Amino acid sequence: MQRRLERHAQSRTSMKHPIFDVLRRYDYEQLIFCQEESLGLRAIIAVHDTTLGPAVGGVRMLPYETEQQAIDDVLRLARGMTYKAAAAGVNHGGAKCVVLGDPKHDKSEALFRALGRFVERLGGRYIAGEDVGTTASDMDAMGAESDHIFALLQRMRSRISRRLAWFRRYTRACNRFIEAPRCVGAASLCKG
Repeated sequence: MQRRLERHAQSRTSMKHPIFDVLRRYDYEQLIFCQEESLGLRAIIAVHDTTLGPAVGGVRMLPYETEQQAIDDVLRLARGMTYKAAAAGVNHGGAKCVVLGDPKHDKSEALFRALGRFVERLGGRYIAGEDVGTTASDMDAMGAESDHIFALLQRMRSRISRRLAWFRRYTRACNRFIEAPRCVGAASLCKG
């Protein structure tokens, strides 16, 4: 992982120039710094492009050695997401979020809920999802605070809940049919 961070630090979007020069040169729309000191949250969101629609990209949590490494990484990754969306032919732009911290030790539901509130403040310009160092549970925590999260578990629970409700209605209807004394076939269904 150390080698990967070093390689990212040497990427083309490296901050050898003032920040607004980098943003202008690579056509970034926004660079947002998120901090919730009481929770230890330090995160950066880069929105590269929203021309075709909301920007999509994952939330990555890594123990960056410096803030500069985190900035370089989020800029490079956000731009890459724009190109991926274009290559896939979807009406989305690219964005990314990096959380500065060790995913093995620094995670908490409260931290990701706070990050979800930051994403919500962007009003749908950025739709976040799972990436390196984050899990579906982390996205669920963010999804509790924002409608702009690919929260797989939350959606699965919703689908399961809808299917269970349908199944309950169906079994109640079947039970009424089986219990009805004048129904044709009721006796044969009960004999099973």
